[in-house]
Formats: sequence, C-alpha cells, structure tokens
Amino acid sequence: MALVGDDYEYFDPRFHHLTVPTAAKERLFDGGRWTEGPVWFADGGYLVFSDIPNNRLLRLVPEVGISVFRAPSNFANGNTRDRQGRMVTCEHGGRRVSRTEPDGSITVIADTHDGKRLNSPNDVVVKSDGTIWFTDPDYGIMSDYEGYRADREQAGCYVYRADPATGSLTVVVDDFARPNGLAFSPDESILYVADSGKSHDPDGPHHIRAFKVGDDGRLSGGNVFCETVTGLPDGFRLDDAGNVWTSAGDGIDCYAPEGDRLGRIKFPQMVSNLTFGGPRRNRLFVTCTHELYSVFVATNGAQRP
Repeated sequence: MALVGDDYEYFDPRFHHLTVPTAAKERLFDGGRWTEGPVWFADGGYLVFSDIPNNRLLRLVPEVGISVFRAPSNFANGNTRDRQGRMVTCEHGGRRVSRTEPDGSITVIADTHDGKRLNSPNDVVVKSDGTIWFTDPDYGIMSDYEGYRADREQAGCYVYRADPATGSLTVVVDDFARPNGLAFSPDESILYVADSGKSHDPDGPHHIRAFKVGDDGRLSGGNVFCETVTGLPDGFRLDDAGNVWTSAGDGIDCYAPEGDRLGRIKFPQMVSNLTFGGPRRNRLFVTCTHELYSVFVATNGAQRP
C-alpha cells in the first residue's frame, strides 16, 4: 500500500521534506493483540517488539520474518538499549524494569520505591551517562489483560531516574495523570514525556510536556509541548533535527522542535509506538494495535551523545 493521497496530511511545507510519499507502507506482522515497545538492534539488523497481552517479545529480521524472542516475557511493554547494547525492558507482570545481559540472564534495575512496589513500568530511555529514565502508570495492574490485576502501592504515577552505578531510584516528575512515552532531544537537553490520562478520563490530559535537563539530572519547566488533535500520545521518537514523531490515534503526528504540527501519516489501526531503524535509521517501525508496519521517511532517527 503506497503512502499517497489520504495517507498523508500536510499542515506545514516542512513535512514534505521529511517524508517519501512514493515509499510503500509495509505490513510486516498481523498476529498480535496489542503490539508495543519496538527497539532496533543495528548491530544485529533486527527489531524486537512486545505483544503485551500474548505475554511475548517478538523479533523481526527484515526480509526474513518474525520469530519469538522471549516467551513468556513477563508482559513486557516498552524496550530500549543501553550504551553497552543491552536491552532494557519495562515489565508489567513483574512491575519492574529489567536488563537482558549478553548471556540472556535478567538483571532487575528497579521494582520498588520507598519500600513499595512500582505500578507497571511502561516506557524507558537511557541517557548517555548510563542512567535509566522510565514512566510508571498503572495500566498493567488495572486488569489481567496486560499484566496482573493488583492494587496500586505508589501514591501516584511518576517518572523515575534509575542509576545502575549506585542503585538509586529517584522520582523526577510527580504531577502526571498517566505518564507514558518519553524521549530525549538529540543533545539530551530536553526530556519529553507524554501524558495519556485521557485514556480513562474524558477530561484527562492528552499531551506531551517538555522538561529542561540539568547537569545534576534534575528537571525543570515541564510546559506542554503539544496536545494531540486525534487520539492520545503514547510512544514517540525524535529525528536528528529534533522533530517529534508521536503516536496519535490512528496515525503518527510530526511536530517541529518549536511545537508546530507539521503533518500526519495515517495507519489502519491505533498506533501505540514507533522507532527509527534500518541501516540508515530512516525506516519507521510502527506498532499498530495487533500489527507491525514500516515506512521509509526522508529523515533519520536521532543519535544522541
């Protein structure tokens, strides 16, 4: 299916220079229940993503196919890589953030704060100093569909910074309804965090906020960067020019660093998350309800310091 006509919406001429309208939108997988958490392994040439309700992690090797990476996965959701190339995963089932070591063993990064269990870590990113930043809404404990139904032990849904070198876990933001996706700007001076509180409250937030990152790891600011017009912001990534590409209902919206909405790529189902991959980081891999898609774009995913 070609990305032409109604599949693109252009709100700003700059979006024409970020897209390839003649590229094909490719459906790569359609056997999931709620796909999420795509992460690209450039050194191996493959993508890992979560199929949360089916309690498994899947691996895509482009032009080869899909295989099971890990099952059960402890209801894994968001995934990323650290600076040593190890996979870091948010697990709804374990209510924890874990790291997969080169030998396949699992190291727990964080599962409690102030002696109480986390809610259900959702999405995660690793800064160049090795610290691990993640969101902790309660989606994974609300029912037995994407985790295990349980009472919330934390007083709220927070954003955390974990330092594996010291073992410390710090709340960096505590005023979100349901923090969701998060990502750093290319120079790591800004941390963007989505709030998808509208998912269970018609009057709840559906926006991305931007925080200034201090040298000491503290955040300041937190003004709304953008508010999605369609659907909710879930997962998102930045390109090397600092544009924000975010899930927004049945599509991906692209915002300039100043917050201007540049354009939209439509998909057949609700988009949950995305990542840049491929040898040139110019291929968007998109988790889309029970499917996985890809599309080539005319920009490249950010490479941070």
